[in-house]
Amino acid sequence: MTKHIFITILLSFLFIATNAQNSLPPGTYTSVNKKAIKFYEDGKKFYEIRKDVDAEKLLNKAIQEDPNFVEAHSALAYLLMEKRRTKEAISHFQKAIEINPKFFPRNYYDLGLAQLLVSNYDDATKNLESYLKTERINPNTKVLAEKFLKNAKFGANAIKNPQPFKPLNVGSGINTADYEYLPALTADGSTFMFTRNVREGEGIDAPKQEDFYISKKVTNVWQTANPIPSVNTRGNEGAPTLSADGQYMFFASCAEQDGTYGAPDRKGYGSCDIFYSQKLNGKWTKPQNVGPTINTRNWETQPSFSSDGKTLYFVRGLIGREGRKNPDIYSSTIGEDGKFEEPIRLSENINTTENEESVFIHPDNQTLYFSSDGHAGMGGLDIFMSKRQADGSWGKAINLGYPINTVVDENSLTVDASGKLAYFASERDGGFGGLDIYQFEMPESLRPEKITYVKGHTFNSNTKAPLDAQFELIDLETQQTVTKAYSNSAGEFLVTLTSNHNYLVNVSKNGFLFYSDNFSMKEKVADYSKPYQLEIPLQPIDTGIIELKNVFFDVNKWDLKPSSFAELDKVVAFLKLNSALKIEFGGHTDNSGDKVFNKTLSTNRAKAVYEYVLQKGGNVADKLSYKGYGDSKPKVPNDTPENKAKNRRTELKIISK
Repeated sequence: MTKHIFITILLSFLFIATNAQNSLPPGTYTSVNKKAIKFYEDGKKFYEIRKDVDAEKLLNKAIQEDPNFVEAHSALAYLLMEKRRTKEAISHFQKAIEINPKFFPRNYYDLGLAQLLVSNYDDATKNLESYLKTERINPNTKVLAEKFLKNAKFGANAIKNPQPFKPLNVGSGINTADYEYLPALTADGSTFMFTRNVREGEGIDAPKQEDFYISKKVTNVWQTANPIPSVNTRGNEGAPTLSADGQYMFFASCAEQDGTYGAPDRKGYGSCDIFYSQKLNGKWTKPQNVGPTINTRNWETQPSFSSDGKTLYFVRGLIGREGRKNPDIYSSTIGEDGKFEEPIRLSENINTTENEESVFIHPDNQTLYFSSDGHAGMGGLDIFMSKRQADGSWGKAINLGYPINTVVDENSLTVDASGKLAYFASERDGGFGGLDIYQFEMPESLRPEKITYVKGHTFNSNTKAPLDAQFELIDLETQQTVTKAYSNSAGEFLVTLTSNHNYLVNVSKNGFLFYSDNFSMKEKVADYSKPYQLEIPLQPIDTGIIELKNVFFDVNKWDLKPSSFAELDKVVAFLKLNSALKIEFGGHTDNSGDKVFNKTLSTNRAKAVYEYVLQKGGNVADKLSYKGYGDSKPKVPNDTPENKAKNRRTELKIISK
């Protein structure tokens, strides 16, 4: 309760009293005790000049002189509310109502709010309902009362139906006597990044510095966290998010256009902006502003990057004359040109007219966690989740419930890729000091979709040297790219996957033949503890043959199935980059059936591929040829069904450079 509101209420008592149902003559109080009235009026004067201790003493004296002095009880209750002595305030609101329930109906509203602040949801419900039944109430206060009533009813039900919740401190490798918060993890759970607010010097007034720290997990224990010198500055860095493979970091930093605030070489577009850094050769590069499409003169912060490498979610708060207000959650997708597109404000299922913060998109890319005080909750900011619907929209916000959410603000939740462990910051007893980061097992009903991940290694097939290369995962049924990224200089990459899909893997690098493969997650339960491991040899262009593993035909037919198109489009792109090459498409069968038919079948299948590439590739007819080999060139003996399947294939062969 601000001083302005408190004074307004005090100065309004005479007017309110004369309009109450038990009206009083103008200029009079509910007390006729002159000493009590003098103490009350002097107490009001002391409050107006911010001598709160004296004001409290005088209001108490007024009550001692006349225990039934309604105005004194109400005024003292408001003063105690401002001092965050809520339980004491409740007793004075209750006494004022007990003395005369009709004298000042707003007491029901403020009593209900005070009870909400101490999690007394049942009594808060009764008093807010009583307030809404009174006559001539302020329309603005009515709107707030209706909002708080929803919270009170929700809180009462949530406490009676608690979620399992056993928070565990993540340990001394991460937590210290300083403040640690805003956690972020890589998809494989091996790297933990967070913000540490370090007090620089002794004493409570010593300046604070927000910097990033990283910890690695060894034998299931988080090791001592280290700062990131190339990213941390004398300014504040906060709210980090990591790409699934840990190769990209997005974060918020406040910097002026001329660099006068924060890092001198980190320039922004106004207020706080979002920056990014890439990990190269084991070190983070100098952070760059993500640009004016996302960053504006407003407040952009708390980014979360989707595991498919396509979409950045973030919070934008509008900057006006009254400062920052009504932060909402936005998303921006990376277009075909590699740039972020115009951000979109998420729907009303997520955003409200109040505050939305701390957005986190889980690696399943289907589950969004965020904080809000605009949806019904326990009071203050609660953590919610929303599931992506079949049409791509976000479903209704679901409150995570009690005691994950309480009457105080909850935010900054991160859930690991397995969906089992959630991380958050809390200043609770038993920690290392200040805010510490805790983990808890996420209740089954609040978990994201089950996923697994692929860890791969790209290397030169001749020299075995690691290669940094571009890789893509494509859903074979929808032909949509699931993720697109790069392996690092050590040839390592990591991507997350959901079950019930068939995937095409395509890896490419200039000067090498592209690599293709496929695997199926159909009829398999995604097991996060058993990721796929892919070893991907890339052949220099002058060496060879590519088996086109994602070109498909029906049995004994040569019409291309639509699931082949993504693969063949990669062939077209490869030929455009290597226009001097001459290639042959070869068709092969197993030894089952008639040899003449097999030769015809293999020739027609090779021709179908040739014609598709010719149509899409433009003027390349003199560079392409095709041939059917029937069963004359088996890869393996035709002695098992599995080997026969390996021999039925389509290949791309380099004829000349």
